[in-house]
Amino acid sequence: MGFRDGVAAAVTAYAREQGLLTAAGPGFDADRIGSAGGLTGVVSVKLDRPEFEGSTREWLGNAGVRVCVGQAVQDHIGGWLQRNPQRVAAVIDRIVRGSHRG
Repeated sequence: MGFRDGVAAAVTAYAREQGLLTAAGPGFDADRIGSAGGLTGVVSVKLDRPEFEGSTREWLGNAGVRVCVGQAVQDHIGGWLQRNPQRVAAVIDRIVRGSHRG
């Protein structure tokens, strides 16, 4: 969840900086970014006492980790977005077009 939060925050902030989203308008959610942007990521976190949630124990439940991962992802994805404006424009275009589909 921290990964998803960080990506959504980074893409939304970048889109607002570039004038692609208004400051008052809603941001992009992680589901829209993932499906339209074709984004895949892997996050590795080492903990002394990991706590897993869900029926198949697939979600890391340590609350503090979500915030740390979200911030780290936001920082790193945000930097990549700034360094690759042409590639990002194509991804954001797919996200925006996807958000207008019924």
